[in-house]
Amino acid sequence: MTFMGTKDVRCLNIDDVLVRKTLSHIGNAIVMFDQFNVHDLPIEPHRCQCVLVALCLEGTIHYVADTVEYEVPAGYAMIVSEGQVVNARPTDCYGHGIAIMISYDFFNEIVKEVHEMSALFLFSRIHPVCRLLPDEVKGVCRYFSLIKEKVDDAGNFFHKDVVRMLLSAMIYDLYNAIYRIQMSSSQKQSSAEAIFMKFVRLVELHYRHERRVGWYARELCISAKYLSETVKQVSHRTPNEWIDNYVLKELRVQLRNTSKSIKEISNELHFTNQSFMGKFFKEHVGVSPLTYRKG
Repeated sequence: MTFMGTKDVRCLNIDDVLVRKTLSHIGNAIVMFDQFNVHDLPIEPHRCQCVLVALCLEGTIHYVADTVEYEVPAGYAMIVSEGQVVNARPTDCYGHGIAIMISYDFFNEIVKEVHEMSALFLFSRIHPVCRLLPDEVKGVCRYFSLIKEKVDDAGNFFHKDVVRMLLSAMIYDLYNAIYRIQMSSSQKQSSAEAIFMKFVRLVELHYRHERRVGWYARELCISAKYLSETVKQVSHRTPNEWIDNYVLKELRVQLRNTSKSIKEISNELHFTNQSFMGKFFKEHVGVSPLTYRKG
C-alpha cells in the first residue's frame, strides 16, 4: 500500500533488490528468494513499495517494521505490507528461509478477486508474524517451489498468468491459516484493533463516494480525533492515508484493467472533476493517469 508524506525515507522496491542480487524474477513484478535472510533487508529504514511474504525455515529472522522490532522463528511467516518502513535488525543470531516480493501493481492483479482479502492483510498489519502448523509450512514450501519453477519458465508465453493464479491460491491458503489464528483464544482483539478493523471495512464499502474522516467517525459513534488516534496507534497510518490508499488502489485497477475513459473513472469515484483526479493521482503515484495506463 502506498502512503506519501515522508520525503526523507528511501524506497525499497524490486528493482533495488535486483541491482544487488541475481534472483528468479519476472521483470519488476515478482522476485523469489530461496535463501532469504535479514541481509536481504536494508540496514537503514526504507519504505517498502511492494508486498513481502517470507517464511523462516531455520534459526530466527530479526527485522524492524514501522519502528517495531520483530522476531520470526522457524515455522513462522512474516508479511510486510506496502507502505511500511522496514529495515534489518542487527543481531548475532540469524535465520533464513524463503520469501516472495510482489510489486504493488502485480499484487493488485492477484488479489482483486480474492474474497476476504482485507481480513488477511489487516490482520497482518496488527500481527505481521504468525506461527504456521507443520502442514501449512509444507504447503507454503510446495507453493514456493512451483511458483519459482513457473517464474523461471520464461519460454512459456503465459508464465506470468500462471504465476498470478498460483499466488492467488497460496494467498487463500495463507488466509485459512490466518483465520485459524484469528479464531484461537490466544488472539483476542483489543478495543483499538476492533475499531481499526471496523473503520477499514467501512472504508472498503464507502471510499468511492466518502472520504471525510468525520463521516467514518460518526458511523462508528466516536469522535474524529479518537478515530485518528486509534487508527494511528494500531496501524502507524492516519485514517486519511487509509482512505487515499483504497482510492488509489481502485484507480490503478480501473486504469490498467478497464477501457473506461479517465473522465468516467473520475465520475465513478466522485472526484470534483477529471483535473482534480489527475492531480491527486500524480501527487501519490508520480505520473499522470494517462501515463500510468500506457505504462
